[in-house]
Amino acid sequence: MRRTAPEGHGPVRYGPSALPDDGLPLLPELSAALAAAAGRRPDRPVGGGRALLDAAAGYWLRRGLATRPDRVAAAPGAPALLLSLTAALGGDVLVPRPCAAWWAPYARLLGRPAFPVVTPAECGGVPDPYALLETVRRVRAEGGDPRLLVLSVADDPTATVAPPEVLHETVEAAAGEGLHLVSDETWRDTVHAPHATVLLSPAEMLPERVTVVTDLAGAFLPGGWPAAIARFPAGATGDALHARVLDILTALDARLAEPVAAAAAYALAEPEPVTARLRATVRLHARVAAALYAAVVAAGALARPPQAGRHLYADLGPLRPALAAHGVGDAQELEDFLGARLGLSAPGGHRFGDDLGALRVRLAGAELLGGTDEERAQCLLSPEPLELPYPRRALASLRSVFDDLRDDARRWEPPR
Repeated sequence: MRRTAPEGHGPVRYGPSALPDDGLPLLPELSAALAAAAGRRPDRPVGGGRALLDAAAGYWLRRGLATRPDRVAAAPGAPALLLSLTAALGGDVLVPRPCAAWWAPYARLLGRPAFPVVTPAECGGVPDPYALLETVRRVRAEGGDPRLLVLSVADDPTATVAPPEVLHETVEAAAGEGLHLVSDETWRDTVHAPHATVLLSPAEMLPERVTVVTDLAGAFLPGGWPAAIARFPAGATGDALHARVLDILTALDARLAEPVAAAAAYALAEPEPVTARLRATVRLHARVAAALYAAVVAAGALARPPQAGRHLYADLGPLRPALAAHGVGDAQELEDFLGARLGLSAPGGHRFGDDLGALRVRLAGAELLGGTDEERAQCLLSPEPLELPYPRRALASLRSVFDDLRDDARRWEPPR
């Protein structure tokens, strides 16, 4: 079986670890919550204090997942939680292909194989159920011990949401093989059309074998304030896993800073300023992602329509002849080329476990919103944000680059 491993081309082992930023000015009420806790006497229990755990339990209860505070753990970022869960569960790890750039490195850090599984045509983030069964069979035939499947119903990098029927088949297949699931739900609150998109958590389908992880940088906190929460399943297995994860977090001294914990508790309680900002942010990034999608598809590239998050995953394979003329033959070279031409961060698909030879790239919309806080704030408040000067120029430049590639690709087409 092929294991996820760094390719021998470019610095691919650990980058990019950061989630796509929203690019927007900090919410004043959130800043005030952090500042109010700055002078408090330090109270930094491993796994989070009572106020944060209560807020996390309430957050999940409002999403249909009854949760007790003693089945929640908090840490300074989702990577610390995934590392602890991987260490606690043991065995080999399975991940969809492509997947979030930070998932597989934590298995490798622990010396655990991470086996990629292809995703279905409908979405990313969730392995194809039949491919999952075949991968588990082959890994075991080769002496491996698959125990953990990491998946995401609202996905980075593909920006898709797994349909309930696809998710159900995958969860059923994983349960039949005795796998524990870690459901990364960082992006669940950034679904672009929440009334038209059905998002279910695997924890609703298989409550006794699913641990939910949410990095608050997805929807609630800036990336520079690392905080994440995990919801453990009920029962003896969940109790034991929770205790073991707390042991590992203690060994790592992975504690939230008190001001960040206070801001996280405030955000997870979802007061009106937080929910209003989140709605506005999702609305803005949905429009930006749709514009990115339109530009990419008009140029002849391939992409699934974005449904969540602040990014787009594009396959520029149809433009390969034009890109080859610019010396671009793989994902690392595509990353370098687009980064230089667009002036934007454009990590190649190889960073997300995709083939190095495939011309895939993740494009994030935040960098199109403005160069200053004032410009970005205008985007948030404007009824037509893409008509403002900075986004209009940035999108025009992006369309120009992709249109030039389309025209070049047509010139390279063989005569019929």
